[in-house]
Amino acid sequence: MAMRQTPLTCSGHTRPVVDLAFSGITPYGYFLISACKDGKPMLRQGDTGDWIGTFLGHKGAVWGATLNKDATKAATAAADFTAKVWDAVSGDELMTLAHKHIVKSVDFTQDSNYLLTGGQDKLLRIYDLNKPEAEPKEISGHTSGIKKALWCSEDKQILSADDKTVRLWDHATMTEVKSLNFNMSVSSMEYIPEGEILVITYGRSIAFHSAVSLEPIKSFEAPATINSASLHPEKEFLVAGGEDFKLYKYDYNSGEELESYKGHFGPIHCVRFSPDGELYASGSEDGTLRLWQTVVGKTYGLWKCVLPEEDSGELAKPKMGFPETTEEELEEIASENSDSIYSSTPEVKA
Repeated sequence: MAMRQTPLTCSGHTRPVVDLAFSGITPYGYFLISACKDGKPMLRQGDTGDWIGTFLGHKGAVWGATLNKDATKAATAAADFTAKVWDAVSGDELMTLAHKHIVKSVDFTQDSNYLLTGGQDKLLRIYDLNKPEAEPKEISGHTSGIKKALWCSEDKQILSADDKTVRLWDHATMTEVKSLNFNMSVSSMEYIPEGEILVITYGRSIAFHSAVSLEPIKSFEAPATINSASLHPEKEFLVAGGEDFKLYKYDYNSGEELESYKGHFGPIHCVRFSPDGELYASGSEDGTLRLWQTVVGKTYGLWKCVLPEEDSGELAKPKMGFPETTEEELEEIASENSDSIYSSTPEVKA
């Protein structure tokens, strides 16, 4: 009997969701932050999507967002030429880091003492968060705006991507170690510390490289242009989403397409696995995040496996739902590209 994937829909944003990130697993569970063009990044409980709070302070679209490992700090990158660091527990703004152009990417070191930023001015900046008044270290070399910048190799190296180039830098010497060139625009990049794997998407390709040497490991072709991909923590599966509104799940070892789901009403901009690998989150042009089960039918978070005799054979239905915009209304609104399409109170919907 086929089991039906029933995603949880997290609304509250009023514009496209362009980035998301999970924290590590903490004593209080794990958490999810989303970046949106509405300028209001949101924090949620990672396994349920329940809204915790909104970080208020940016005056432009937020392009990047991240949490530190223990979810005590958040960082955001925005079109108002700033990156901001926040207390993720209280929601207070801790510092504003001024830039000379739009900021697209932020990433904490493992000890949360340093923040790496990248953006349209083509420079990588490293801020010492214990000395916010000090000038950041700068690394130049990119020839177009930086889309993503990530710490790797226990913060000894840095990975960064601009339009058609991925570069590896040595943190100590601030010099370039190696670069990869692509014949089309790089749409996303994910770093997997366990195994030092780099996931890069461009066009319809999902490519895996060594994060240490940038040597290729393998690559897959998808049926549509892919904007983002994520590798499961156990390296069993990968998920990807893009321009055709669908999420694709592949076997990492064989490359076989295992499943595909359509739930969003616009292109998918970002997708990431949770730290325990039980679910993956997607963010879309339609202004919503959706949470999807890695193993459909498993009781986890708000999903409850219901035996066939109890519920006409339907498995893994979310245990609760909240009244909000219907799927039909969302589809209609998304097509109109409205700027105020969701209720003011963020919700989670089955």
